[in-house]
This record gives sequence, C-alpha cells and structure tokens, in this order.
Amino acid sequence: MKLEDFSAQDQSDLLPEPQKGLVYRCLGCQKEHPIDQLLYTCPECGQVLLIENNEFSELKKKSGKRWQRIFDLRKTLNIPALKGIFRFHELVAPVIPADCVIYLGEGSTPMVEASGLLQSQVGARFYYKNDGQNPSASFKDRGMAAAMAYINYLIKYKGAGKILSVCASTGDTSAAAALYASYLSPNVASSVLLPKGKVTPQQLAQPLGSGAQVFEVPGVFDDCMKVVEHLAENFQVALLNSKNPWRILGQESYAFEVAQELDYDLKGTVIVVPIGNAGNISAIMRGFMKMYELEIIDSLPMILGVQSHHADPVFQYYSEPDPEKREWQPMTVKPSVAQAAMIGNPVSMPRVVELARRYEKTAGAGNFHVVQVNEQAIMDSMIQANRHGHIACTQGGESLAGLKAAMAKGIVGKEHTAVLDATAHHLKFIGFQQMYFEDNFPAEMGVTPEKELQNYPREAVPSGLVRLPAPGNPLEGEEFKAFVSKTAELIAKELGLKVR
Repeated sequence: MKLEDFSAQDQSDLLPEPQKGLVYRCLGCQKEHPIDQLLYTCPECGQVLLIENNEFSELKKKSGKRWQRIFDLRKTLNIPALKGIFRFHELVAPVIPADCVIYLGEGSTPMVEASGLLQSQVGARFYYKNDGQNPSASFKDRGMAAAMAYINYLIKYKGAGKILSVCASTGDTSAAAALYASYLSPNVASSVLLPKGKVTPQQLAQPLGSGAQVFEVPGVFDDCMKVVEHLAENFQVALLNSKNPWRILGQESYAFEVAQELDYDLKGTVIVVPIGNAGNISAIMRGFMKMYELEIIDSLPMILGVQSHHADPVFQYYSEPDPEKREWQPMTVKPSVAQAAMIGNPVSMPRVVELARRYEKTAGAGNFHVVQVNEQAIMDSMIQANRHGHIACTQGGESLAGLKAAMAKGIVGKEHTAVLDATAHHLKFIGFQQMYFEDNFPAEMGVTPEKELQNYPREAVPSGLVRLPAPGNPLEGEEFKAFVSKTAELIAKELGLKVR
C-alpha cells in the first residue's frame, strides 16, 4: 500500500522522526555515556554496555494497541527504511534518520509451524523461526543492520570519515559484517578474524566473496576475540562483534517479529534460543521486555537457552539454583557440530546475568532456563527437523534438542507452544549432515548416526547393456530405448513399485 492510502493520523505515526534520548549505560558502574562515538565497554570501569532510551516513557503516550496498529500497517508499506528490523524503528534505534538505514532484506523471516507428524514425535506444538533466510543466511544480519546504520549515521552526520570494521567470528558474524560493509563501500571496509580450520567452507566463502580481508588465526573463537578486542582498544577500527551494543539493539527485532507473528498473544509461549556469545538471548529478552513495558504484549514468554555439553559455560553458571552461590567460570571448549555456539567465554555474559534477573523479576521466577544437550541429540534433532520440511542448521538442531530436554525435565509441558530459533541456513552446515550420513564423525564428537535418519545416493546403472550414455556421447535409437527401460525397471524394483 501507499502512504496516502491511510488516514492522516496513521500517516503521521507511520513515518518516524529521529529522536534523542539514547545513551550507553554501563552494566558495572551504571554510568551513562553519550552515543556520539562508538563505544564497546565503559571508559570508566571496562564493563560491557547496553544502549538505553532515557526518553522511553515518551513512547507510552501511545497505547499498546496503537503501537500494534503502527507496526502492522508498516508491514504493508513499500518504504525500505521501514522494512525489516526498522519496522520497529522506535524500539530499535530511534536516533537513526531514515536516510541512514541499511536494508538488505534482513528481518521478517518466516515462522513455520512444524508438521503434525513432527509435533507428534516431539510431543509439543512448536514453530521454527527461520533466521537462516536473512541475506547472509543467519540471524547476525539483524544486529549488523543496526550497527551499520549507526556507522552510516556517524559518517553522514558526524564526520567520521572512512571506517575499517573488524570482527572475530565462527563464520556467521564475518559473513554479515562483510556483506553490510561492502554495501557501504568505499566508506566502510571489512576485516574478519576466523579460527583456522573451525569454519565451514561455505562460511569462509562468504566474507571472501564480499571482499573482506580475512585472517585465519590459530586456536578457537575465544582466541580470535581477544585479538579483536586488542585491536579495538589500541587502533582506529569499528568492532562489530556482539560486544558492540548496537548489535544487541538490532537483534531485539527477533522478539518483536515473534510477538507480531503470534498476534501479540504470548501466553504459554516458550522461546528456545541456542547460546553462543550470549548476545542473541540477551537481545531477545530485552526486546520482549520493551514490548511488555509499552503494553504491546500483556505477558512475557518463557525463555529457554540451550548449550552443547562441549561448550556450556552459561548452563554451568545457572546449574547452581542459588543466585548468591553462582560463580562465573569460562571454559575450554571441545569441538562441536554447533560451531556458531562453540564459545567458552561469551562476551555478553554480564548482559545475560542482568537481563535474566530483570526478566524473572517482571515475568516471575521460572521463566528463564538454560538446558544442556549432547552432540548426538543436536545432530539427530537437526536431521529429524529437516526430514519434516525445515531448513534447520546445527544450532537449529540444538534448539529442538533443547526443547526435548526441557520437556523431559518438566520445564516445558504440553500446554506450551514453542518457537525455536534456527539461527542460520541449513546449507551453511551441510558438511555435518554429510558426516552424519557417511558415519565419519571424529570420535571426540560422540555422534553415532541413527540408521533410519541416514540417507545417501544410490547408483542406478542397469546391467546387460553394451553402452551407457555419457556427456558428449549420447545413445540413440534402440540402444537409448533399452537404457531407459532397464534403468526405469531397476529404480521401480528398488522403490517397490507395482506395475499398472
């Protein structure tokens, strides 16, 4: 629809004006810092930051129902600056002018209900939200769109000049950072650090294809992250990991979209999120709390984080039921099929602790949980989901495995409806599917394929033929007829087909 198709009142609300009020707030000393420069940690105490809106109360002048209408009507508009995550402009980054918004097709990813057969196998009603259908094929585009819009704002309005962005990555962050930086070329260039040998070929190809400078670093993601932090602290670069609080703002849009998809009725809903660097689960909790405070939704869903037993520091922290006795301990990770979540020292852990505390204070105790699953369950669940019409990555398999684990523990019941986060596209992790089908996982993974879930191609080469067709050497006449007939008979026999 066109803007002029709406009433004068709707028109005035649909086009947002840039607002002031955003500040960096330190989660340690609680000090505020202005947003006229890119900060990652507090200059006073070094803790991580959240971006908060000191004028958030102004948004309460509109009713929750009015906000619902605004967001729903914006879905019908063909205005790039209001598509994707910036459909929720006032909740994401109201300081950003429309001409600074970067829209590459991110957000508005489909939420697909599982088939009846799959739901009966799992024992619960659930959906997959396919964030692998973002432009770089992962959820990271949500945060990158916000971070790059802010960088674009600094360039256009604050005289920032040319900027080099850097990030450490297990694959998805680098793909998103390189993609969005290339769109802003030549004003923004991209450099990414990847743990050597710990990124799939598909993920490595993405930043290379976008023209980023790629460095393969020995070790794991945590080692890359330390190098990137050193670069950000000592050189003129823009850090694009989730330590960047603008990334968190963009990733809140996942919560806004889920609420909208469910017609803003979240009673009995469980949101299942794999935890890696802990930025996404932090953002999702914060997004739901914003909507709740504005009365856009009248209840908060349960949040269920999931970690592999090969990389589970957040699970280990919350396995102590007494908050006063919990102690944070980073861990040395083991190889995991959920590569994007293979992080032993999440930079957003302070955000998780604070936001989970706020979340349960508002939603009630028992509305935030973290469960642990093993590598076998992750792979079995990914294959099971994709056998029933989904495109889940290994992290999506981790989400389904986490739902099953939570049901076994009695955390989630049949009365709940779950929304599972498939954070990336299945094809990014296709190598793990191949390893499953061929039964050649390294021993340390601890994965033994279920035979009924394995699949592999079978040759259909009929016997008794003198010649077979080949590229540049086709068969003709009776030879070709014989080839077609015998090949069809062979396949029919394999499939158990009956003759008409």
